[in-house]
Amino acid sequence: MTEFDQIVIGKASVPSLILTILFMTAIPVVGFLFWRRKNRERTHLGYCIAGAIGFIVSARVLELGVHYFCILAENPVSRFINGNTVAYVVYGCSMAGIFEECGRYVILKYILKKNRTWENAVLYGIGHGGIEILTAVLPLIVTYLVIAILFSAGNTEQALRTLQITEETAAAALPTVQTVAAFDYAAMALNVLERLLAMIVHIGFSVLVFYGIQNDRKGCLPLAILLHMLVDTFAGLYQRGVLPLWSVEVWGAVWTAVIAWIAIRLCRKMNEQAIGSAWEQV
Repeated sequence: MTEFDQIVIGKASVPSLILTILFMTAIPVVGFLFWRRKNRERTHLGYCIAGAIGFIVSARVLELGVHYFCILAENPVSRFINGNTVAYVVYGCSMAGIFEECGRYVILKYILKKNRTWENAVLYGIGHGGIEILTAVLPLIVTYLVIAILFSAGNTEQALRTLQITEETAAAALPTVQTVAAFDYAAMALNVLERLLAMIVHIGFSVLVFYGIQNDRKGCLPLAILLHMLVDTFAGLYQRGVLPLWSVEVWGAVWTAVIAWIAIRLCRKMNEQAIGSAWEQV
């Protein structure tokens, strides 16, 4: 397989991938430790655990089950969605928004009935976004690191055997190996920044849904779904080759700022409500 013989792993690939793993792991760990230490009296560990479980159930079990039928399986629905860019983007964005935000709503409203503070809503978002990093993102980066180490050893045939890349699977595996070869510190910074923004977004959505539950604002859940869809729109278009990667990052940063602004305002409102309730009880 001559295409693989021509691949040269960059000098920065292995160290930048190691740093990416360390920084990505630090995002949820540091976020959790900081928030718990700052708000120990107002937070409960169960909210973080529930956020993690909520993501796994809604996004990694239920949503993936629907994806199997609508995207992966061979049927008229999957052929239509995969063959139409608009349908693919609308489907992908709507499923992510509906499953994750409805999962948030169900858990925060019907399961977590005690210790209902806005600080716990933030903790829920940390658990949701943190487990996404640990289960959906880090395994891919670790795989990249393994590939980089194997190919940097200089024995391409041995690397291909270890990775079980054959003549039949070479065409599908080549883009991944090329991505690993080009991975550098700029890619590291971009990936870590993307995960940091995603964590902020998940916290913001958790606060928005929680505020709607606490104040009986039925429009908060549809708003969270809509915002989630908007955040993911450019990513879906990038997957279809319509937009460049830089536009996805800019789009994500803009919407992260908007969602963070909304969440901060809602947290202030809930904090004022809590202070008011405390005064009434005096």
